[in-house]
Amino acid sequence: MEKLKVCVAGATGWAASALCKGIVATPDLELVCAIARKSAGQDLNQVLELNTDNPIPIFATLEETLSIPYDILIDYTSPAIAEHHIVTAINNGINVVVGTSGVTDQQYEQIAALATQQQQSVLAVGNFAISVVLLNKFAEIAAKHMPSWEIIDYASNTKVDSPSGSALELANRLGKVNESVLTVPVAETKGIKETRGADINGMQVHSVRLPGFVISLEAIFGMESEKLTIKHEAGASAQPYVNGALLAIRKVGSFKGLKRGLDQVMDFNL
Repeated sequence: MEKLKVCVAGATGWAASALCKGIVATPDLELVCAIARKSAGQDLNQVLELNTDNPIPIFATLEETLSIPYDILIDYTSPAIAEHHIVTAINNGINVVVGTSGVTDQQYEQIAALATQQQQSVLAVGNFAISVVLLNKFAEIAAKHMPSWEIIDYASNTKVDSPSGSALELANRLGKVNESVLTVPVAETKGIKETRGADINGMQVHSVRLPGFVISLEAIFGMESEKLTIKHEAGASAQPYVNGALLAIRKVGSFKGLKRGLDQVMDFNL
């Protein structure tokens, strides 16, 4: 069986390092190189104690990795560099799985056009946890039957992007179902209008950044005398994101263009 060759960008980060360990333990995948600017020039085996005999060189830039053939780039970096990585990979015949938060809808529109033109595949997943996949699906159903909702995104005080990629993905999905109904438009709010959150795709989105949180996402739907709350909460371990990411790696080559959300490549019907 021929293995899928993988490069991980941001390989020494919290979620990506757990994914690297998952890849090297998976028989049908091979981690051939990595990108981590501060660890460039080292062997990822030693840096992460991966216990594999094959050297895994760490590079500072994506361009340097192109000297090693690989099939799939996993991007776990930052919004400032992710788009460059994705575009460069597409133009070099490499499929991409995006785990980076903060890439905008406008950027994804451009990425989708390029991926289709180049006949490459990009799978953008705001959150690889199965519980988030379920939240997205259930929220889409709720938005068809309940006219008003808001999204709350919780994360630790060290998370620099706001809202999270998970919140942006949920807002993107719900915006395609309906626009949330506001009884009092934000423009007519008395007091400090910013306290009503940001309008993203026709709904209010709020971000909380405090010590003690890891990652949580909440969709609240309201009707007269009733409400529905759907909430995902993550613990301190990165393990919930590994299995979903491994699935994404295997499935990213099954289509052409851009897909957003892990459920788009899952056999998942409600």
